[in-house]
Amino acid sequence: MSSTSSRFSFNHLISSPPPSPGLPALIPRHGKIAPTRSKRTYLRGVLWLLGVVVILYFGVSRIQLDHSVKQVGWANHAGDEYEMVGDSELPDFPTPVVVTDKRGRTKWTVSIPPGSAFPLEPYLYAEICTQNMEVANHVADMHAHMHRPHSHYGYYHVDPYFMDVAEAEEHGLLPGPKGKTSMKAQDGSVVGEYVDSLIVQDVCETSMTFVLETSDAGLGKTLMMLWTAYGLAQKEGRSFFVDDSRWAYGKYTSFFRPPPMPTCRPPPRHEMLPCPHHARHLLVSAATTPHTFGGAFNEEYEDPRKMEVYRQKPIFDMARAGYEALFHLADADRTYVDNRVAELRLRTLLEPPEPENGLVIGIHIRHGDRHPYEFQYRDSYVPLERYGEMARDLLHKTFNGTGPDNGENMAAEMRSLLVVASDDPDVYESDEFSHASRAQEQIRLASKTTLSASQPTGGSAIRKFVDETVGWEGGFFSGMFWSLGKPSSIPANAMETPETKLAATEEAFRLRELVGRAYMMDLAVLGEATDRIVCTVSSMGCKLLAVMMGWENAVVKEGWVNVDGDFEWRGVSW
Repeated sequence: MSSTSSRFSFNHLISSPPPSPGLPALIPRHGKIAPTRSKRTYLRGVLWLLGVVVILYFGVSRIQLDHSVKQVGWANHAGDEYEMVGDSELPDFPTPVVVTDKRGRTKWTVSIPPGSAFPLEPYLYAEICTQNMEVANHVADMHAHMHRPHSHYGYYHVDPYFMDVAEAEEHGLLPGPKGKTSMKAQDGSVVGEYVDSLIVQDVCETSMTFVLETSDAGLGKTLMMLWTAYGLAQKEGRSFFVDDSRWAYGKYTSFFRPPPMPTCRPPPRHEMLPCPHHARHLLVSAATTPHTFGGAFNEEYEDPRKMEVYRQKPIFDMARAGYEALFHLADADRTYVDNRVAELRLRTLLEPPEPENGLVIGIHIRHGDRHPYEFQYRDSYVPLERYGEMARDLLHKTFNGTGPDNGENMAAEMRSLLVVASDDPDVYESDEFSHASRAQEQIRLASKTTLSASQPTGGSAIRKFVDETVGWEGGFFSGMFWSLGKPSSIPANAMETPETKLAATEEAFRLRELVGRAYMMDLAVLGEATDRIVCTVSSMGCKLLAVMMGWENAVVKEGWVNVDGDFEWRGVSW
């Protein structure tokens, strides 16, 4: 081969050979018509047209995304690497903001002005979470240069375009508080925080703060969320704090000992974000329940390999961890509960040589504004007879065949106790449970009937109000709760709910504290003293009692019995 033929050439890439120097023939050879355009020419035209369309499409999409940035972003003082997108100043209200670096790469963060009162109003936390999802989707569209439907993300999805508050402050995008490293007391009331200590602790690397604030007057949902949040924080390696600055029941330490404190201090309040969940410092409250304990949480932690209630065991274990760490009653109530539990247990003991002692069967009855799940009773309540029948069945199953000659152990049955706790004072006087023992007698919530009967019948003596007796007709109603301690001009009935934002008086907090302490001691006695518990799963107190009994006793050994339909234990309601 010659040197010219062996050299690499681009001639084979040319679409058509050079024109022949000969003159065209007047008559086509062999009678064929000369083609005017080749197929390759048409192909090149189509490719050029397709390329132009693609370029125009991406150009128009980019322009549209650039125009929509101003709807979600605000400006700030110039930063070192990033700058804000949109107007000229940060807003003076909590909101997500969009930032971009010098190369045009976009991220987003959450701006909570450092001077904002802590905690924020519950609706603001809910709005932040909703806005966060919208802004996160928008920024993702900007990086993809097109709008696309966003799929459902898992519970631990990490948004690569989210910038945490502390990182945004390092870049100069957010102002941050003055004297950030000082131990000056901040807004809010983190239980157990020592702000006057001479030892300055570092801010926790990651944390979770549970805010005890809810528009729901009941204590059950708050306790279940609190316990589950603690277990979740332990699983994620977060330091855990509790804030009680706006709790409707007053101070956390009026009911419990302070929670275990980590060896670091809480972060600045404006760094506590309700979402995204992978934020360094997470805030959890009733307003963020759908985001923290919603469907994604259940999908993550339910055991897909199990059936029925056994799917809930990982969530149950979280609540159990919170119960063991946080449910430590204040000293006076703890002493009473310990003595009461010992007294009830002592009453079931039999002298040797009896092989077994009696049982303590706890019965929790919730009335008021909580109605059963079961269809036929959803507008009323489960009949008291059903609780009594279930208690007798439990005694029969336990002691049948354990007595002499494999008969029924009547001595143990006679020594067994029924211990009742209810929000309805009339339950204690009913025919079914008038012979039963109360869970606790330290604080009694009495009905008007009981109060009237206790009034003097003669003379003009005026009966003094007794702290431990609060009129409570028919059970716990949220409207009645919010009316405690308010002026008599405000309606105090179960059908009309007063304004919950009005500042509570000292008298109101004193009465609320009595109601809360009675509820806590009822739970403590039933959870610690009883061998079996009969209750309705529609009541959150019933679910709490299962957690207090433990998985083995409540579920595996079936010591926790629901009489409200065929429903099973579930955790936080959202």
